[in-house]
Amino acid sequence: MMRLLSLLPLLLIAVPEAALAQTGIPLVSVQPSAAGGSDYSMSIQILLLMTLLTLIPAALITMTSFTRILIVLAILRQALGTAQTPSNQIILGLSLFLSLFIMAPVFEVAWTTALEPYMNEAMGFTEALDAAKIPFREFMFGQTRETDLLLFAELGGYAAFNTPDDVPMVVLLPSFLTSELKTAFQIGFLMFVPFLIIDLVVAAVLMSMGMMMLSPMLISLPFKLMLFVLIDGWSLVAATLVTSFTV
Repeated sequence: MMRLLSLLPLLLIAVPEAALAQTGIPLVSVQPSAAGGSDYSMSIQILLLMTLLTLIPAALITMTSFTRILIVLAILRQALGTAQTPSNQIILGLSLFLSLFIMAPVFEVAWTTALEPYMNEAMGFTEALDAAKIPFREFMFGQTRETDLLLFAELGGYAAFNTPDDVPMVVLLPSFLTSELKTAFQIGFLMFVPFLIIDLVVAAVLMSMGMMMLSPMLISLPFKLMLFVLIDGWSLVAATLVTSFTV
């Protein structure tokens, strides 16, 4: 089975090549289009599409709300002191579905303005790619701090940008990720403080009672879980994360 899976990319490339060889059409061809651009052969488009599919995980992390949500949930689990509960799979799944919920308007705009016209052959590949960037750029600009943009623009040696359209992706992406990390740690800190107070109170009580051999984490864990359940913590965390984004 593993050998078959390893041969799958080669088959995906070899099948179109064999089909095009029978018809006499070259595998790689670039022809000028009527609009002044270039029309790529179907084999090149398939290769580019496969390349983009391999970049989907990186795009999910770097261009969506996934990073902030994942970090906040990981800090929350650490604050609760529940070790591996919820498990990494559950945290990843919750982060993914919350990201899909938040990014749904962005995905819808990208579908209607780029992917659907491209599938209907009403738009070329390059034009569709440029159109798909627009909603994601607007989303990232809504979450990115101006100071982070200025920092990476200065590090890259870029001049002052007059409009957001002048900001290249190589500057926007690291600026967006830096802002997301900063915001995620700010939210995580605010969530950590109440549980830290419970740990301090329990530790002080145990010290005053002379129970220094008893772990404060063991005693404070039920109180933290009870508090988190009473305030409907998961719903509050999900609502806080969703409303923290500007879409």
